[in-house]
Amino acid sequence: MDDIIIIDKPSGMTSHDVVAIARRTLKIKKIGHCGTLDPMATGVLVLVLNKATKLSASLCADDKEYVCLMKLGVVTDTQDASGEVISSNSTEAIDGSVIEDTILSFQGKQEQIPPMISAKHHNGTRLYKLARKGIVVEREPVEIEIKDIEVINIADDEAEFRVVCSKGTYIRTLCHDIGKKLGCGAHMKALRRIRSGKFCIEDAIALKDIS
Repeated sequence: MDDIIIIDKPSGMTSHDVVAIARRTLKIKKIGHCGTLDPMATGVLVLVLNKATKLSASLCADDKEYVCLMKLGVVTDTQDASGEVISSNSTEAIDGSVIEDTILSFQGKQEQIPPMISAKHHNGTRLYKLARKGIVVEREPVEIEIKDIEVINIADDEAEFRVVCSKGTYIRTLCHDIGKKLGCGAHMKALRRIRSGKFCIEDAIALKDIS
C-alpha cells in the first residue's frame, strides 16, 4: 500500500497521534504526515504510506489554506486558546473597519518570529521542550508569505478570516502580530486547515473511517 490518505484531523490530538493510530489500524510501519497541525486545530492532514513517503518533502512545501477564528484583546503565552492569559485589553474603541484593514495589511512577504511553543530547533533542542522548562530563547525570524487573506466576519471581539500561506507560517503568530499592530493583543481561538497543496477538506476522511 503506497498511498496518500487525507485525514480530517479532529481537535485534541497531535499530528503524531494521528500517524500512530493510522500505523496501528493499517498495520504499516512506514508512515508519516506532511505539515504539522497543532492539537487544537482541525482539518486536512496529509498522510503518506510506504513508498509515498518519498513525496513528503515536496508535499510539505505546498501552500496551506486555513480558516481562523481570532480573539482580540487577550494575549496568551502560547498565542492560542490553550495557553495562560498574559494580558487583557478592551477592544471597544477599535472600529471593525480598522480591524479588517489591519488583517488585510499582512498580505505579502514578511518575516515572522516562530513561537516558543513550536517544533523549531534551538541548538539541537525543540523550542517547545525549552518552553516547558520556562526557558525563553532568541529566535531568528523566518521569511513567510501570506499569499491571500480574506476577512469572513467580525463580531464584537472576534474576527474570522481565511488565509493562504507558505510553508512554515504560524497562524497563531499571525494572530498575535495582528493583535500587536492593533494595540489590543490577540490570540488564535480556533483553526481549521481546509487545503494543503492540491488536497482539500472535501477529499478528507474522518480518522475513525481510516480502516
